[in-house]
Amino acid sequence: MKKTILFSAMFLGTLIFAQKKTPVVGGDRDVHGCIGSAGYTYSQIKNDCVRVFEQKLKLKEVNSDKSYTSMTAIIFTKDMKKAEVFIPDGVAKSIILNKEGKGKIWKSGSYIKDSYVLTPYKKSYQIKKNDEVIYQ
Repeated sequence: MKKTILFSAMFLGTLIFAQKKTPVVGGDRDVHGCIGSAGYTYSQIKNDCVRVFEQKLKLKEVNSDKSYTSMTAIIFTKDMKKAEVFIPDGVAKSIILNKEGKGKIWKSGSYIKDSYVLTPYKKSYQIKKNDEVIYQ
């Protein structure tokens, strides 16, 4: 009788532990279906998941007080009227900048707390946040 109760308790215990779900690798999809653990984030301009570190146009952080240097990527629309900037420490995953006039200056809209400006710099670009260069 003791053996039956012991084996029953062991059997029930294994059933309880077997029912706990283990996290599925790659099961961290966001609302757009992008898998963050695989390095994907959603691009509003491409309307698809992208890997920021695989983009052609990348800029390095300037004057970082951290022990590491972050980078950002820029994606333009085909007509170059909009630029999407991926700011790693921002609240939003990316910010859309709109081209101002006929020049090569893209600015953030008034809906964003901080003012971001993208301008040509040497043979690349630089990004200013509230008139301070943060990436180039």
